[in-house]
Order: sequence, then structure tokens, then C-alpha cells
Amino acid sequence: MRRRYNPRMRHSRIVTLVLVAAAFFAGLSVDHVARAARRDRSQTYRPLDVFAEVLAHIENSYVEEADEKELVYGAIEGMVGRLDPHSLFMRPDIYRQMRDETTGEFDGLGLEVTIKDDALMVVSPIADSPADRAGIQPGDRILKIDGTATRDMTLLDAIRKMKGPAGTKVLLEVMREGFAAPQSLTLVRDHVRTVSVEWRVVDAERGYVYVKVKSFQDRTDRALKKALDEARARLKGGIRGMVLDLRNNPGGLLEQGVRVADRFLSQGVIVTTEGRGKRNVEVERAREKDTEPNYPLIALVNKGTASASEIVAGALQDQGRAVIMGTQTFGKGSVQTVIELEDGSGLKLTVARYYTPKHRSIQELGITPDVTVADVAPPARTEGDVPGERDLKHHLKAEGAPSPQGRAAPGVADDYQLRTAIDYLRAVQIFKATMTDAPAKGTSARR
Repeated sequence: MRRRYNPRMRHSRIVTLVLVAAAFFAGLSVDHVARAARRDRSQTYRPLDVFAEVLAHIENSYVEEADEKELVYGAIEGMVGRLDPHSLFMRPDIYRQMRDETTGEFDGLGLEVTIKDDALMVVSPIADSPADRAGIQPGDRILKIDGTATRDMTLLDAIRKMKGPAGTKVLLEVMREGFAAPQSLTLVRDHVRTVSVEWRVVDAERGYVYVKVKSFQDRTDRALKKALDEARARLKGGIRGMVLDLRNNPGGLLEQGVRVADRFLSQGVIVTTEGRGKRNVEVERAREKDTEPNYPLIALVNKGTASASEIVAGALQDQGRAVIMGTQTFGKGSVQTVIELEDGSGLKLTVARYYTPKHRSIQELGITPDVTVADVAPPARTEGDVPGERDLKHHLKAEGAPSPQGRAAPGVADDYQLRTAIDYLRAVQIFKATMTDAPAKGTSARR
């Protein structure tokens, strides 16, 4: 005789499995689950009864056969999607790609994105990636991916659609403030290899160095130390001023951000992280070992400066170690941890807020620069606007050779913020020299 299906029995079995699974991820034993279920199943796990009942009905009554794993993954994605934009459930393939990104090599477009006001927004393109070469900028909104609107798309779905093998194409519809209409861009996915630190001498005579930290990966701190050592060897006389470029740096590993800040700080707090209810408070402090000399330091930031790079900027600003220059930063003041699950998937979960040394939370607000400098220069006056001595009729001619105008290092002339930062370094050096040459207090200036 054929046994009749009893949905209550099926429902009971699934509830038990769900409870055991929930307990496993919470670090509890099966015995704990049994006691918790007996104690008060109507509280913590009551919603799982509904989940199990729906799952049972779908499996046994839905018009077509459903994939159990897809159903469960979809339910988890929906659950995590109710949290903040930076918490994410990653299926095994996405999780593997995420791990590859922390090593600095992966296939894709090279875009850091988030969801803001129900829109897919660019945090920052990775330098020299397909996205960067296509001219995509922080703050751009991606309206469509291969013709599919992103309005109701989850962050995970958007990432999955943009990733893919090198050499394949993807069509993005991008809207930017100031655009009259969205632009369609065809990008070719590439093997993105991120060199997290680049450097060059921008003024050999004065000893000025430019260092760009593109992201915080496994070995960023070591790469920074190597860059600084090479710069010292090149200059011979040592570094006497530096521009640290954190623009369009989307962040990365918190621990590497702390180490980079520590490189310029000899003592004091770098960052404090606090979990829910002020629990699990951790304070990262600077150590004196291997600290860079106290030369003038300017850190450049912009809207694409986010997360770990904001930690660096906030620490340098609060400790008075650097002048922060540029425009308002992104404002990501939370910390995520990544948990590898037993089936190869991963859970990226926001576990804490972070605070600068002065206990400022920059969440949503960002870091306000000490000196605000737009990313483009203001319109220059034409020569005819303001006459000079040479424009006057019958003016006296100059004696001797003309004053040298100086030559900007490659890549500086077309970067207004960097030019401004170097000008500030020169002003500091001139001011120090003026103060050194000034007569001591109480002495006469006459000779």
C-alpha cells in the first residue's frame, strides 16, 4: 500500500534540520539545540518554522521541480540583503573571486561598487583597470548591466554580472552628475593585476616624493616600505617632504590600513573598533619601531577614498601628522569580517564601527580635508586681464639672465590637486627657512 505524504511530518523534519544548522553556525552543540527548542522555540527560532513550512510546500507542491540549494541560497541572500550595503552572502564562485582580489589579481572590470539610495554606485575604479581606462569615476551610477536595469538588483547580482573571464565584453549604462543623458560604455574584462603602491620623485632638488597607495592588500605595508627605501636611495639626501595619495582608494584589509598609518606615527591611537552595544572594543595603537622621520606630509583624498584609506587619513589628521588635502571622502565607517562557510561560500558581515583617534565616527559623513582643493583648477585668467610691468610702454628691460621657471615632474602638470600639494610643501620649506634665518627674539635686525 502506498504511503500517503504527510506535510506535518515533512515540516517537523525540516524544522529539526534548520535548528541543527542554525546551532552549528552559532557554535552550539546539538544538545544545546534540543534544550533551546524545549525551553522556548516560540521565540528565537519561531520564524524558521515558517521558512521550513514554505520550503516543504515548494518542494512538494510547486508546479516544477525546484533546486533546494538555490532556494536556500536565495533565502540567505534575501536575509543578508536586509542588513547594511556592505554585508554580503557570497556563493562559492564569488567568494573565491573575492579572496583572489585581496592578493591583487583577478579577472573582471576593476570596480568597487555599493548600493546607495537604491542605485548601484561606483565607490572607486581600480587604477589601470578596464573601468579606469573607460573613464568611470567615483560617484557614477550604473543604471544597466548588459541591458538589465540595476534598480532592483542586489549587490551580489550586480557583482556577478560584471565579473567574468578576461576578454569577454560587458555593456554598462552610466549616469554622472552633469550628464544630460546616460552614457553606454562597452568594457572588455581583463586580468586585473593591482600594484598597490607606486612612487616617484617629484622634486629631486628639494627631496619631495609622491607615493600612491591604490588599495590595501596582503602586502601593501611591505610594498610601501620598499617604495620609501628606494626613494631614499634615489634622493641620497633623504626624503624631506612627501605627498601620500589616497584618492580613489576603496580600502581593503583593515590590518594593512593600520600598518600603513603606523608607518608614519610613533605613538597614540590609530583606530578604535566597537561592536554592537559597545562590546568587543579593540584599540589599535602606533609603535615607535620603523616609524618614518617627521618630514612634512600631505595626504590627498577625494570621494573615492573609502574604508581603510579613511582610517589612514583620519589617524594622520587627528594626530596632526599630515595635512589632509582634497575633497570630502566617501564615509564608510564600518568594519567587515569574512566568514568561510563549510560549503565554500562566504559571509561578509559588518561587525563593528570604527572611530578615529579623537573618537570621531565618519560613517556617512566622511573626512573633511584640512585644505579643500577641487580636482580641477579654476578657470585661468587670460594674459590680457591683468597687465604686468612688461606690458607698460617704454618699460625698463631686465638685467641679467631670466629667473628659472622650474620644470614639473611627469604627471604633475595635469594634476591640479597634486600640484597644489607640492606647492604647500615648498611653502612649508620656505617658511621654515625664513624662521631659521630670522633674528632671535630680543636681538636687533640691523647689522
